[in-house]
Amino acid sequence: MAVALNIGKCTLLGNYRENNEDSIDVKQFPDMTVCLVADGMGGQAAGEVASKRAIEIVPRELKKYLGGSVSNEETKSIVRRSIVQANEEIMAMAALDRELKNMGTTIVVTLWRKGSALMYVAGMGDSRCYQVRGKKIEQLTVDHSIAQALVEAKTISAAEARVHKYRNVLWKYLGSQEVGEGPEVKVVQIQAGDRYLLCTDGLSGVVSDDDLLAFLKDHADVQACAEGLCKLALDQGSRDNISCVVVEVFEVK
Repeated sequence: MAVALNIGKCTLLGNYRENNEDSIDVKQFPDMTVCLVADGMGGQAAGEVASKRAIEIVPRELKKYLGGSVSNEETKSIVRRSIVQANEEIMAMAALDRELKNMGTTIVVTLWRKGSALMYVAGMGDSRCYQVRGKKIEQLTVDHSIAQALVEAKTISAAEARVHKYRNVLWKYLGSQEVGEGPEVKVVQIQAGDRYLLCTDGLSGVVSDDDLLAFLKDHADVQACAEGLCKLALDQGSRDNISCVVVEVFEVK
């Protein structure tokens, strides 16, 4: 069964921030589609610079190394390396410019190669990717927050992490030494009817998974769905920039 993607995207400043430090993009090359969401941090405009550079560098690197026939393991390695490269360039920029010192950004990326039934998913920080299949929503990425680290150490529960004071304190993000050799890259077998949501914590930190699932199931048009999800986060009191990309898998006849 051949599949293709419909994609909607939205980013909002929100009601409480002076500038939008989120960056989103959908790069559609002849042989692949790359979706990216990044949430910048740092003083002044530094967060905007970091998130913008991240979504430029990663697809640039993927395009450079993903030509022709590449194995599954090689593809995973290239995705990892593209994120490491973004980290190195962001750290170098921060070292050269005092106004960009300590800048950083989260990133979440999906890669789909034309003709394939596989989606590659990777994240750094607490921007997330969810899969909606049937009546179930599943978070495919792992938050690199201190609260999540406490969950993994079995110090607190997942429910406690959702309201923990360190839920938004990241220990790993682009612009930090902790990136190391890059994030885990998850490979998902996609099927017609699937939806994938990439988003910043301005959305996922406010709207519950159950509400995300219901909204994604109830709104057929992906662009209207993306815009509606951002508005839903606003309506539910988000105090951050809000960004998302909604990806729908459909069968090509």
